[in-house]
Amino acid sequence: MGCASGVKPRKKIAETDNTSINHKEEKIMGSTMVRQQMPEFTMDAYDAKTGHYKTVSSEDYKGKWSVVCFYPADFTFVCPTEIAAMNAHYDEFQELGVEILAVSVDSQFSHKRFVETEPILKGLKLTMGADANQEVSRAFGVLIEEEGVALRGRFLFNADGICVAQEVQADSVGRNVNEFLRQVQAWQHASKTGEVCPAGWRPGKKTLPVNTDVEQMTGKVGDYITLEEILS
Repeated sequence: MGCASGVKPRKKIAETDNTSINHKEEKIMGSTMVRQQMPEFTMDAYDAKTGHYKTVSSEDYKGKWSVVCFYPADFTFVCPTEIAAMNAHYDEFQELGVEILAVSVDSQFSHKRFVETEPILKGLKLTMGADANQEVSRAFGVLIEEEGVALRGRFLFNADGICVAQEVQADSVGRNVNEFLRQVQAWQHASKTGEVCPAGWRPGKKTLPVNTDVEQMTGKVGDYITLEEILS
């Protein structure tokens, strides 16, 4: 059963010289990052916590839970509200062992100026990746090629470097950091216990122990948990 097993990397289609097949593989693998390994990358960045420039790479996140958050551009409108919201929960993410990397196609110099001049970003602790050549946005499948900017893409990777959740949106609506924090807690619980989490699960609520009771629960989930419990 799909929801009763752990997260495993997706298998790529075998390589072939057939151009149409290669195109099909690119389309399939590019449609979602879920169950894929984090793409390898290296880029300049601005560390808002220290106020210094640095280099970040995918190697920095190996063995750690991490989230890579793409946003369209510095000096825009919805973007700073999202960044500030993530920053407001920075300590909670740190307690969960989750590293955060915000990324746009702006330079590290633009990031620094953005943080220094936008009031809502006062006290920012996040690291902001500078995907100036757009290669990282392209590797994650969020680059709008004709505009040269990234969609609002948020990707959660487990300690094995596998993407377990993603959310991609257009420009006009910001993402919900409270819901994302809930997802992190649920994924970490599921990874640790082998249990699976029903819709809306939060710490302390009932899980589905299919790792031990799969036969008893098959087709009888409603006997174990009610809709009222799920929605409460």
